[in-house]
Amino acid sequence: MEETHFDAIVVGSGFGGSVTAYRLAEAGLSVCLLERGKAYPPGSFPRSPYTMRENFWDPSEGLHGLYDFWSFHRVHALVASGLGGGSLIYANVLLRKDEKWFAREDLRRGGLEYWPVTRDDLDPHYDQVEGMLRPEKYPFDTEPYSGTSKTVAFREAARKAGMEPFFPNLAVTFAPAEGEEPVPGEPIREEHGNLHGRTRQTCRLVGECDFGCNYGSKNTLDYNYLSAAKRLGAQLRTGCEVEAFEPRSEAGGGYSVRYREHPISPGSDGSPGPRTLTADRLILSAGALGSTYLLLKNRSAFPRVSKTLGTRFCGNGDYLTLAVGATRETEEGRVPRVIDPGFGPVITSAVRGADAADGGEGRGFYLEDAGFPQHLAWMLQTINLPGSIWRLVKRRFIWDWFGVSADPNLSVELSDVLANTALSAGVLPLLGMGRDLPNGRMTLRSGRLDINWKHRKSGAHFERVRDASRRISDALGARFVHDPLRSLGRIVTDLNRLITVHPLGGCPMGRNADEGVVDSSGEVFGYPGLYVADGAVMPGPVGANPSLTIAALADRFADGMIERKNGSAG
Repeated sequence: MEETHFDAIVVGSGFGGSVTAYRLAEAGLSVCLLERGKAYPPGSFPRSPYTMRENFWDPSEGLHGLYDFWSFHRVHALVASGLGGGSLIYANVLLRKDEKWFAREDLRRGGLEYWPVTRDDLDPHYDQVEGMLRPEKYPFDTEPYSGTSKTVAFREAARKAGMEPFFPNLAVTFAPAEGEEPVPGEPIREEHGNLHGRTRQTCRLVGECDFGCNYGSKNTLDYNYLSAAKRLGAQLRTGCEVEAFEPRSEAGGGYSVRYREHPISPGSDGSPGPRTLTADRLILSAGALGSTYLLLKNRSAFPRVSKTLGTRFCGNGDYLTLAVGATRETEEGRVPRVIDPGFGPVITSAVRGADAADGGEGRGFYLEDAGFPQHLAWMLQTINLPGSIWRLVKRRFIWDWFGVSADPNLSVELSDVLANTALSAGVLPLLGMGRDLPNGRMTLRSGRLDINWKHRKSGAHFERVRDASRRISDALGARFVHDPLRSLGRIVTDLNRLITVHPLGGCPMGRNADEGVVDSSGEVFGYPGLYVADGAVMPGPVGANPSLTIAALADRFADGMIERKNGSAG
């Protein structure tokens, strides 16, 4: 018979769910992980327009793809749906939350942010996570790859703008084996096979990290935590979307979970009916939006849940700008500068803006270089193609009209068609993030998630990021675009709201139920055995890229679950 009761059920397979599932399986617990999306082995991420149109998540419309785009009144959010969660589409950066950015404000006197954990609390867990994700710094800043254009350009521009660049840790494999020299496109030799049963390759420097790495170069969670959890006996069920859960009877204890199988589920029999599982522990790791939505949706089954449910939302200060048409000074004057944003991983380097808490002014931030796949560069290039092609046609027409015997070799003429590459090769996206204000609130409206977030109150933060981005753009001799989506035209003017790829909050940690939904161990106040382990538990912005901090908190939460399990057993 199919197993229906587990020591622990984990909902979601991102940085919280994957870590928790592995740690609990390692401790000998029976674990079932439910992931609504599908698995993505190397080579399965869409690239063509035909396949990309199916690569979005909306089961009601028959879409079961990777990208789940949420749109609210003042903010948009982009998250992932697949085995490995956000690790499938993030830009690989692993940074620890700055020690002095663990704010402890007086919540009774208008404060918005209080972290019940410290950097000292998390450092051992940061160490553990880094040991699994094996981050490296971008290695190709020396010969023969010292010409990584965007890395060099960002470094030079940052210094001209008065900021010191650095190479952050990246969850990317650059060398075939530990201790060997990095080289692109070589098979990776691993001690254990991955759950896909496929060979991975070292980073091919093609800028496709945010679209899903088809070469397995990214150290996404399916290659480490989830593969290890499966080897330890954890059940990983894909295509399984949780809809409802509730406490079991006092006699049985634990929780009952109801989910449905999508057609992408390997075990689906085509039946539309819900499935039910039970567990002693239930861990929600569906992301800040997903976990909060699930708790709000099932709130009637949890009458004692804190009134802070839905609060402390923020976008981790995410802010995208562009430096367009970069130039450089030569003896002949200013000429176009090649940035080539499609070469290398999406992010290679960063700068940090100090916070008032650590000697700076205002709220701290990070600004990182960025790239995109070459197929997007070709899309930009087509903007200049019609005029170039028309000039070629006119030239040939004039030759034919006057009966001039033209050179039959068109190589030079065709090369001239692509002569103006300033737009496609001279653009540098700049990714900002930092300590915005966690003053948003998530609620249900007509059964759907809604967010009320007054991001204008974080205006000082966004202005600091915009100023730093403008200074880097000016140092590149480029045109600064601070609102890329609005600049695309009237058809998308409603998209001039902020877009976050790091939504946080909704089930914040607190010292008690008046301050938060969960305690510093991730357990929901008033409901033993019910946990939240993902970005929803953040009581404020991380400031840096939050993935590593989410994973470290999940590792800490797992320690608490295991200690309680061992204590009850003893």
